[in-house]
Amino acid sequence: MPKKAPAPRLRTIPESEMNAQQLALLADIQKTRGKGPLGGPFGVLLHAPAYGDLAQKLGAHCRYKTALPARLSEFTILAIARFWRSQYEWWVHSPIAEKAGVKAETIKALRGGRLPKSLPKDERAIFDFIAELHRSKRVSDKTYRRIHALFGDAGTIEFVGIVGYYTTIAMTLNVFHVPLPDGQPLPFTEPS
Repeated sequence: MPKKAPAPRLRTIPESEMNAQQLALLADIQKTRGKGPLGGPFGVLLHAPAYGDLAQKLGAHCRYKTALPARLSEFTILAIARFWRSQYEWWVHSPIAEKAGVKAETIKALRGGRLPKSLPKDERAIFDFIAELHRSKRVSDKTYRRIHALFGDAGTIEFVGIVGYYTTIAMTLNVFHVPLPDGQPLPFTEPS
């Protein structure tokens, strides 16, 4: 049974209290991600709007404009969310990943901290790359070649960018205790 999530470390800034830079950032975020409640990392980024502007622009590119197919991009995001035990990142991206073609049994296994035996070769190459990079802070030539064979030069750079961006987002969400919407169960058990 998941423990209760810790209390957020930053307050939500009401739109009526935002300065011009924060309002401009909010408008840019809403252009790519839609209007509605501003959850996840975006509420945090509004506290540092100059940084937030750069981060959300990189995020929009990583999410919507890379050469990676949506299935592989979303699988990458889920792998990062699992490595970092990022509750919000997982909560947002697991349904998106399934819609993009990541198998439900793969999502369930990843959430449980394991990989299914029938993982497609491309998803396995991605997982192995991310695991090796997190473990050793580098990747071997063999691991690199597997990813490069999938994505080529520019795509490999974009893939590493996705890994880096969503690692930054996972850290942001974890450090600032960004909560899930009320009533949503935590995907992972919180550490003691």
